Amino acid sequence: MKVDVILGLQWGDEGKGKVVDVLTPNYEIVARFQGGPNAGHTLEFEGEKYILKSIPSGIFQEGKMNIIGNGVVIDPALFRQEAEALEETGHTLTDRLYISKKAHLILPTHRLLDAASEKSMGDSKIGTTGRGIGPAYTDKVSRNGLRVGDLFHNFEEKYQKAVSRHKEMLSQYHFEYDLEALEKPWFEGIEKLKTFHIIESEHFINKHLASGARVLAEGAQGSMLDIDFGSYPFVTSSNTICAGACIGLGIAPRSIGDVYGIFKAYCTRVGSGPFPTELLDNDGQLLRDNGKEYGSVTGRPRRCGWIDLVALRYTVMLNGVTKLVMMKSDVLDTFETIKVCVSYNINGEVTEDLPFDISEGIEPVFVDLPGWKTNMSRMQSEDEFPEEFNNYLSFLEEELGVPIAIVSLGADRTQTIIR
Repeated sequence: MKVDVILGLQWGDEGKGKVVDVLTPNYEIVARFQGGPNAGHTLEFEGEKYILKSIPSGIFQEGKMNIIGNGVVIDPALFRQEAEALEETGHTLTDRLYISKKAHLILPTHRLLDAASEKSMGDSKIGTTGRGIGPAYTDKVSRNGLRVGDLFHNFEEKYQKAVSRHKEMLSQYHFEYDLEALEKPWFEGIEKLKTFHIIESEHFINKHLASGARVLAEGAQGSMLDIDFGSYPFVTSSNTICAGACIGLGIAPRSIGDVYGIFKAYCTRVGSGPFPTELLDNDGQLLRDNGKEYGSVTGRPRRCGWIDLVALRYTVMLNGVTKLVMMKSDVLDTFETIKVCVSYNINGEVTEDLPFDISEGIEPVFVDLPGWKTNMSRMQSEDEFPEEFNNYLSFLEEELGVPIAIVSLGADRTQTIIR
């Protein structure tokens, strides 16, 4: 069988968690392949709202296996909070959750290094969530990281060696901190982590694939935050594109099946970095208010703007997207006119290709489309779509060259139309 991949095509926050939850009944395994607890996947159903940071979004479906893959970085303290919060609401995790031995651990000192680095950069800061993601991936690449499997192999010695090295680095920032206060919940989280299935995930996944199991790979953040292909340096620390699923789970490229590319009907971004179609006017605020655009993990207000097809064409290409999923279509319900960026004007030259640097000199070229001025949140069928909305879908499909297979009309899992 094949591994189908779900990932974001913009700057994250596209609504991946909801789509994973909707599609999970079609799969036996759901696996996270990169990112850390800076990614909040929000799911709403049966009148309840859940925010998942490290645990895969298939966890609510009974009888499914959920894997935290080797490409993920885990903060045991935050993992424990997340797991116990789910357990308190009656959701069983023990028999559903598997954790890769090769997943790297975020240490308390990684969080301190993250905070110290951001503070030292002043106005030039990247805008990280301060959860130690970057320093953890830095240690991974520099071959200094600690992995889940190390918990069973001279862990105390390895931990103290890492902390000593981090303390030396922190001394250069003249940054005050209380490590002991961070370590207590962290070690409690370690004990919680040990209660789950700790596995050789690459063998586990490939053996299940060979036996006919269907696997859904879940990405975090968005393609425009990819460490190689995103709006560098305002990016995350991992490969968020489809190729990252192979590295983050230990599967061969030939094992990839469908690639679901998720995007909002408009565009958002959190933190610093370029955003060519950003709106700093009443329309931008209306998008933020209608879409409740505030970070599920950080609470930070998201920057909002019109949809950018230059960036979307780029990420569709990079990921080999076979099916598109449009989220938050209902947020545009009240707009008289909807603008779509189809190209960039750069110093008098018009291009449809994403340039090396989008931080300055970009003038978006827009096409105006009529809005539908209809409340779509209660619609149950594609047949109910207003003509203007169908025209919007058709325009995007023609521009992107990929069919829009799923349309989301609200936060709840029931507000999903499969076309």
